Amino acid sequence: MFLNTTAGRAERSAAQHRYGSRLGWYLLLSLLPGAAPVITLAGPVTTGAKPETGLRYWEWNDQGVLFRLTQRLPDQTRAYLLARGFDAGSADLAATRCMFQSMFKNTRSRGAPAVSINLEDWRVHAAGTEKRKQLLTREHWKQVWTQRGVSGAAAIAFEWSLLPTRQEYAPGDYNWGMTSYGLPPGTRFDLDFSWQREGKLFRGRLDGVECPADIHPEPQ
Repeated sequence: MFLNTTAGRAERSAAQHRYGSRLGWYLLLSLLPGAAPVITLAGPVTTGAKPETGLRYWEWNDQGVLFRLTQRLPDQTRAYLLARGFDAGSADLAATRCMFQSMFKNTRSRGAPAVSINLEDWRVHAAGTEKRKQLLTREHWKQVWTQRGVSGAAAIAFEWSLLPTRQEYAPGDYNWGMTSYGLPPGTRFDLDFSWQREGKLFRGRLDGVECPADIHPEPQ
């Protein structure tokens, strides 16, 4: 709910502008030759924090799809990459690009149609900006590591830790992997994600996702 003040009206106007921009984008996609019919959903999103770590999560569970993002501290990613032969600079580069632990699942029962995703179609909208950007996929990071001279074995280990750019899920299938959103620690963003089923493109949204802060908690 927006208050009837100058600030409230400005916030309402900004929200309406964002909605209109997203709607226009979806309509444009649906009009492209050969494009799948687009179904935009306002599904329920659950948020919370893991009690043992305080790390936050955002979860969509609707229309036969379960999609969950859980914060991953930069230090967790640094330690993971250093243990696999990355140099400190390269490990820090990846760790500070807004990494999340991610899970995607087709929750439908046996006999239902498969679901497929393509991360290149997902879009990130950082708070305070109008620009929409893509995720940093396996293909992006492969180029980065080649340019930085990261060893093949280390680069492959990182590649397999990421959620695949394209994946098909039979009923009951799921997988885990990191996803990278290319934003500084602490940045808030909205994520427009999508999946396909039986030739139809479904779109969902996670609002107010927050990149984990670059903090260094003491071991418990």
